[in-house]
Formats: sequence, C-alpha cells, structure tokens
Amino acid sequence: MRLLDYAAADFAADFASLRQERTQATGTIENTVIDIINRVKSAGDTALIEYEHKFDGATLTPEELLVSQAEMDEAIAGVSASGKEALQQAARRIRAFHEEQKAQLEKTWYKEDEPGIRLGQLVRPLESVGLYVPGGKAVYPSSVLMNAIPALIAKVKNIAICSPPDRSGTINPYVLAAARIAGVTRVYKLGGAQAIAAMAYGTKSIPRVDKIVGPGNIYVATAKRLVSDSVGIDMFAGPSEVLIIADESANPVWVAADILAQAEHDAQAQPILVTTSRKLAEGVILKLDRQCDTLWNEGHPARIQAKQSLEKNGAIIIVPDTEQAIELANQVAPEHLQLMVDEPDAWLDGINHAGAIFLGHYSPTALGDYIAGPNHVLPTSGCARFSSPLGVYDFIKRSSVIHYSRQALMQHGKLAVELARMEGLSAHAAAVRVRLKED
Repeated sequence: MRLLDYAAADFAADFASLRQERTQATGTIENTVIDIINRVKSAGDTALIEYEHKFDGATLTPEELLVSQAEMDEAIAGVSASGKEALQQAARRIRAFHEEQKAQLEKTWYKEDEPGIRLGQLVRPLESVGLYVPGGKAVYPSSVLMNAIPALIAKVKNIAICSPPDRSGTINPYVLAAARIAGVTRVYKLGGAQAIAAMAYGTKSIPRVDKIVGPGNIYVATAKRLVSDSVGIDMFAGPSEVLIIADESANPVWVAADILAQAEHDAQAQPILVTTSRKLAEGVILKLDRQCDTLWNEGHPARIQAKQSLEKNGAIIIVPDTEQAIELANQVAPEHLQLMVDEPDAWLDGINHAGAIFLGHYSPTALGDYIAGPNHVLPTSGCARFSSPLGVYDFIKRSSVIHYSRQALMQHGKLAVELARMEGLSAHAAAVRVRLKED
C-alpha cells in the first residue's frame, strides 16, 4: 500500500491520483454489450440460449431457463443446518431493519391546502422488479437477501432473480436457498449482459420488469447503464471500497483484517486507511503481509487479487488529527466508512458523505455485508455525495394528487394564465381561461 503524508508538499496531487476512476467501460466492452442487447431484443429466447452456452457453458432449452420448484427444494435440502440458520437469521435482521425503514417513509396523504384545494401524494409499489445475482466463481446469497427483502416489504407484486448457471445448468444451492428463505419463487438461469437485456425488454420466457437492481461485473454494469432509458436501475456500481479512520486506540491486526476483507473483492477494490498514528500505520503494513500468508497460499487467485488491490489502489494516509481525517473522508465519499477511534459517536455529526458508517472497533464492514440488517448495496466511486443505500424507497413511487373546486380555480386561475403567457404557451393559458368564463 502507498504511504502518504498529509504534510508532504505533493500530497494533494497524490491524493487526487488515488481518487481517480479505477474502471470504466472501454469502447470494446460497450460495443460488445450493445451487440448482446440488440440480439436479445431481436431474437429473444434464441439469443439467451446462445449466450448462456457461449458465456456460461450451459446447454439449456427455453423451458429450462426458469428454475423449477423441485430444483429449489433440492438446493435448500442440501444446505447444512448451520448454513440455513445463518441465512434465516440474516433474513430476519434485514427484514426487521427494512420494515422499520418502511414505517418511516411518508405514506399516501391528502390535505386541504386552502378552501377548495386538496393536495397530496399517492404512494404505490413498483409492479415488477428484476434482481441480478452474480454467479460463476462468486457466490452471493447475501445479495439475494439484500435485494429481495426490501422489494418484498415494499409489496412489489412480481419479483424475479436472474443468476448465471454453471456448465451443468445449475445455480448455486446457497443462492437458491436464499431466494426460498427471502420469499422469491421465480429464478432464471441467466447471467451477464443478456440477463439485463432480457429483463429490460422481455422475451417469451423472461417477462419485462420496471426496475433492475443488483451488482455485477463490468459487462452487467455497462448493460444496466445502456438500458436505463427503458427501465429503472438502482445505481451505477463501481469497485468496492472502504475508508478506515483509525487512531492509536485501534488494533493493527483488526485494521489489517478489515483492509484485506475489502481487497479480496476485486483487483480494482480500494482500501484506504487514514490514521493519526504513524506507529499504527507501520504495524498495519506488517500485519497485512502476515495475514496474506495465513489466509492464502502463494498463487491463490484471492491472494493475487488482494495484492493487486493493495498495490494499485490501496493507501495509508498519515494526518495530523481526526478532524483532517473526517475532511478527507468527506472528499472521498466512500462506500464503507469505519471509525476505529475512541468515542466514534462524537465524530458522526461531521460525516456528510458515506454509504454506510461503522462505529467503533467491534463493527467491521463484514458485519454490514451479511448480518447487521442495513442494506449492503451502497453507492461507490464518490456517489455517496448524492446517492443512498438500496432500500424500501427504491421499490416505491409517488404520484402527486391535485383537486381544485370551481371557487378555488377562480382564485388561482388568473395567476396560472399569467404564468402561461410569460412562457408563451397560449394553449396552456386557454385551458385555464376557458374554465374561468361563466357558463
């Protein structure tokens, strides 16, 4: 990891370089995804079958795209008792948090603004949502729970999961078990950009949805961006990231463990430690090497990824005080922010931009990934400046409700006509003026 000193003359340039965009869809990737989307739009299920064989190695028929209930039963029966308990407890806590979140949302309401004028808001759930769950080498049952449960709490009627199968045409049993525990019954053996296109535009076997949520590789992310003019999406997700603010009270073993937990996600993942203690920084560097040796053998793919993440994107920044650390955190607007300091609550009010905030030495990011309850689908790449974690609010929509009596129209109509004239919209003015005339 790079070691940066806030007091150094070239810190600003080094810090800016650290924060540069780590991945972007190249022209080649975007062109490939465009071809896939267009092929799915024109050929439907035929294209899906071709792409599943090409990219995932699975030979399927259109009828086999949908996971059968027998396959779901077999999958959950094969999960160990401890695995089932972990999924059930995670689902319970995620459901409890998002039920509370729903209770805090503004519901449908009306009020009489002035005599004869009723204004309000109509809140309705989305009708259909598609959840993308990555597959292949990765297994993410936690993503099933985090994406499905808020949608179910919002009362979305139609929920479907798309996840890539293995070469035998089978989806990981933990993913299917999580779907069953969450309450989703429709799971399709479909991955990549072709899954996004199928959910966005529909085929004979895959119904079109109103919104697509869930993480994926750069092809999936690019596809979501390209179809976002036709379907809602959750967010443009980039590589995962953590920023840890730590002082001399932090344990370097724990800090190093949290850094590696982020680094193993992806070679593009970004772990940053900001600390007031040079001694801690040096201790963390030492512990990182030792923990890498303990966790993975030389040449292990996860070790290679983690090392690349640390070398290319990781940094340890020495700052003079915690105030400066908080300022840097607000500039980065990280996906995950850990406050491994004495009295972390005292610094909470100063944080303006972060996807999720973890307070104290006993609140690692990994707890938020799995069992804490708040959603682990978070804004990345600085998007926490204007975006929020996935939640129940992502699966509802609001309609404004406006009612005027004749008397109220007489009061406001002339004002509306005047404003329409300012904008040169004669028909708008006439639509109001015609009602102002006596019968």
